[in-house]
Amino acid sequence: MFKDAKAKFGIVGEFLSFLWQEKVWWMIPMVVVLLIFGLLIVFAQSSPIAPFIYTLF
Repeated sequence: MFKDAKAKFGIVGEFLSFLWQEKVWWMIPMVVVLLIFGLLIVFAQSSPIAPFIYTLF
């Protein structure tokens, strides 16, 4: 199922394939949420919405 994902998405595809094969697919939503928060922090550092983002944390 995820053999095409390995070739298409590189490291991310390989990581998803690993999670699926090792039956820890339930970790996928946690990883996605952590990545979203990380991107939110990185992009909000120098923007005018930064004060509003910091109130979330």
